[in-house]
Amino acid sequence: MEAVRKTVESFLVGALNPIIQWMVRRRVHPNALSTIGFVVTMSSALAFGYNHIRTAGVLILLGGVFDIFDGRVARATGLSSTFGAFYDSTLDRISEIAVYVGLLSLYNTYHPQLGDVGTVYAVVLAMAGSLMISYTRARAEGLGLDCKVGFMQRGERVIMIGLASLFFGGESSGLALRVVIIAVAIMANLTAFQRIVWVYQRTRESRQGTGETRPSSGRDASG
Repeated sequence: MEAVRKTVESFLVGALNPIIQWMVRRRVHPNALSTIGFVVTMSSALAFGYNHIRTAGVLILLGGVFDIFDGRVARATGLSSTFGAFYDSTLDRISEIAVYVGLLSLYNTYHPQLGDVGTVYAVVLAMAGSLMISYTRARAEGLGLDCKVGFMQRGERVIMIGLASLFFGGESSGLALRVVIIAVAIMANLTAFQRIVWVYQRTRESRQGTGETRPSSGRDASG
């Protein structure tokens, strides 16, 4: 899966490189790109809420493009900063929550049919899994571990939901989008669990190597 992700990323970066280089020459600030991407993705949530599914798909994918822009431009211009990384990650989480809320609004107009009710729960589980993926990585980084394992990272979630919305919209009662939401719900939570196991294995190896029986730091009161 990692090889597939890198191949797709390389293709996208290559296709977008002329635009990226133009932004670098103009020294467009990466925080501005993060903000634009945030607004675009938030707009997709609104589109879902108003049942404009294909429009929402376009906006989600466009917001994902700006995720590529801000990171590449930041590194190429030397304008990357600690706050910029924090700002970008925070906006990503807010906008992703908004997308799931938009999906909830889309399916919250259901009649009491099993399919719609099940999709509502799937959206909630997808949102929970997505947040846990981000949390486990952030918590691992706080412990000095670079935890990027797992298939269902943000890029995959953006592509799957965006493409399903764009190409299939509400066809067949939105079957394709329902299937994708359920798939994201399952794989996002599996990815979060995979990261828990990965961190356990790495910290276990570290403890065995140093003779420690438990981590000496890095755990706050909230757990």
